[in-house]
Amino acid sequence: MITRFNMFPLSETWRRLKNHCRTTDNKDFTDKNPSEEFKRKLLMSEHSPIRLLEFDWSWIGIPYWVSTEWSRHKFEKFISSQRDDRLIDDIPRAEKPQGALVNFDGYANMQNMIDAWRKRLCFMATPEARGLAEDLKLQMGKMFSAEANVLVPNCIYRGGCPEFHPCGFYKRFLDYCDKNYHDIDLSDLQARYDAYNAMFYETHKETE
Repeated sequence: MITRFNMFPLSETWRRLKNHCRTTDNKDFTDKNPSEEFKRKLLMSEHSPIRLLEFDWSWIGIPYWVSTEWSRHKFEKFISSQRDDRLIDDIPRAEKPQGALVNFDGYANMQNMIDAWRKRLCFMATPEARGLAEDLKLQMGKMFSAEANVLVPNCIYRGGCPEFHPCGFYKRFLDYCDKNYHDIDLSDLQARYDAYNAMFYETHKETE
């Protein structure tokens, strides 16, 4: 396990989220928790209330260059400084190697994560950056399966690879579907996500 979660959305977060959805539908607040079906549909639709779901996590001791890859994404991040006056070592900042280890804290809402993970679960991402994305998805899936299951690579979301130079994963995914989901309708977004998640968790069984 690489990912350490510092904060999860609690049950009252989902209840508050559901009530704000009710406001947009001209309905009053209730004390009822949303069903798993409601969660799944709202997350798949990516309607704006999912931004109320927030996750706080840490990756400890990752290479500096990997942290810069992740820093490109639109969520809050806090990365160990390499300033000379903040460290007790004899290596000047200008001479620090790209592989120097740093700590990375991320703080993101659900929409931030969906957007970032579309890029970092892609096999065109570096293996090191993708490994962090995969580990977080695995750890999240143990407690928040609905949220973890909408973290998919861009090709799964779009139904094909948009990259300049496709990596071949989407073809492997279609081959997997042919072998394991003979009756799957790939025009059905939920079915496509379900098939990807089955493939993902089957592939990562040995790392759990």
